[in-house]
Amino acid sequence: MRILVLGVGNVLLTDEAIGVRIVEALEQNYHLPDYVEVLDGGTAGMELLGDMADRDHLIIADAVVSKKRTPGTIMILRDEEVPALFTNKISPHQLGLSDVLSALRFTGEFPRKLTLVGVIPESLEPHIGLTPTVAAVLEPALAEVIAALRSSGVEVVAKKPTEGV
Repeated sequence: MRILVLGVGNVLLTDEAIGVRIVEALEQNYHLPDYVEVLDGGTAGMELLGDMADRDHLIIADAVVSKKRTPGTIMILRDEEVPALFTNKISPHQLGLSDVLSALRFTGEFPRKLTLVGVIPESLEPHIGLTPTVAAVLEPALAEVIAALRSSGVEVVAKKPTEGV
């Protein structure tokens, strides 16, 4: 079993950092089996091709731009819904992810299962730190990532409070 939890985003652009913050919280607060890799992908694109290739489950946490949804809304997309939605510009760095997913399909290394946990940002202005609106959904978005892991049979165990320090 090969699973990757990939957080993407730019920590310098307010809520664009949500994906990175989700994977940081996952690593800091939970024990995961060795076959689950957690990666801060930043704003990388094609550089992630090798990391994303041939996974049993790829879980992506990211900011997802949508004019139709309220900031702070969590969107869960699975499998074919993800590349289909990437045809619309849903993330400020989506070109890179779209290209990687297309390349993986072309090479036959597309993940067997794909989950996107997206959060609608309130602000993408230059600033370090999430808006209160998006910070308030960090834990629920993390819970969705954990649910996706558990859907693949992964045992996710919370660390004791003294372990996270």
